[in-house]
Amino acid sequence: MFDWTDKRILITGGTGSFGKAFIEHALANLPVKTIRVFSRDEFHQAELRETYPNDKRLRFFIGDVRDRDRVRMAMKDVDLVIHAAAMKRVEACEYNPIEAVQTNIIGTQNIVTEAIEAGVSHVLALSTDKAVNPINLYGATKLCLEKIVTSASSYVGSGRTRFACVRYGNVAGSRGSVIPLFKEQAKTGVFTITDERMTRFWITLDQAVQFVLDSIQKMEGGEVFTPRLPSFKVTDLAKAINPDAEIKIVGIRKGEKLHEVMVSEEEGERYDSGSNTEWLSVEQLRELVR
Repeated sequence: MFDWTDKRILITGGTGSFGKAFIEHALANLPVKTIRVFSRDEFHQAELRETYPNDKRLRFFIGDVRDRDRVRMAMKDVDLVIHAAAMKRVEACEYNPIEAVQTNIIGTQNIVTEAIEAGVSHVLALSTDKAVNPINLYGATKLCLEKIVTSASSYVGSGRTRFACVRYGNVAGSRGSVIPLFKEQAKTGVFTITDERMTRFWITLDQAVQFVLDSIQKMEGGEVFTPRLPSFKVTDLAKAINPDAEIKIVGIRKGEKLHEVMVSEEEGERYDSGSNTEWLSVEQLRELVR
């Protein structure tokens, strides 16, 4: 069990949607000593600093996970690393493949290497359903992340660092997700949908934070924790937000899947994860997006 008392936490990508939600929860509910916010976005760091102007537990590090020297400095005396930094937009990764590899793969290797060197107790990395049977570069880099992190225990030997991943779907309402896009498009009366058959998994930011907290308590090293999530049809989400709006089919984008999966067929057989999917209705979605 992980004891949060007086722990020093480093969260990479700490100014993103997950990072901000985790920080809010941790400051309000966990007896941590410090939270180091590591990101390359000085503007969003300044915004976050203004949100908690008097909380001395927050520390801010401008840096990039690609920069191993800077990662080493941020890692000093840290007990737990939550690795959330990544290039996340599928289309951006498709058109900037070297940048995606440098951030999502080389950056992850830097985190692993420096965590071992610093004697960090726990490292938990965030992955995605797109890492399962990937067809785009973003998913492929996240699959590499999972392999790098879960195999890191073999580098540790008798050391004390534990490594694990969490894998979940698109986070509802997060930056760049479909819900804020649809809410904005609802004002125009036209939704743009790539394919009417498209489905996605549903998880909220609060659920993602709690899943990470639960996984940290359970991790022994080498796991990929995957929650059982409900799914929804993207067309049903559009109807829930504005049932009177026009739906315009624009065609599937490069690297986009019609249906994501949380576990591969082989993983499902190995862990008996089951295949029954809970589908969210229009009415349920309407309640969730309020």
